[in-house]
Amino acid sequence: MNETQRTEFAERLKTAAEARSALLAKLRPKPTITAAQTPDRSAARAAELEQVRAARRQAKADKQQAASDAQEAARQAGEAAAAASLDAKRGERKERKALTKAEQKAKRDQRYAARKARQ
Repeated sequence: MNETQRTEFAERLKTAAEARSALLAKLRPKPTITAAQTPDRSAARAAELEQVRAARRQAKADKQQAASDAQEAARQAGEAAAAASLDAKRGERKERKALTKAEQKAKRDQRYAARKARQ
């Protein structure tokens, strides 16, 4: 030790403690300066995610609507075909009945003519 400074033991301990605390102060994290308006990435990510989900919901709804429309069109086509075949059957039946009525009238007229011829 240098005798000219005449440092005592307590002073040397005090200066060593101050040096240690200065070193520790250097290592401590310093407060950061934050911007007033930081972009909120989580909100932007959530908004983008919601847009994607909405688009998917819309696509799913459109797909379901198209499927139900196709099913409804197939049902209506089946009903139309059934109605057409029923109308055709009814038309054929009416023709047969008309023919049988005409045949019956012709037979009746023949019998009447034969009876008139015999008299």
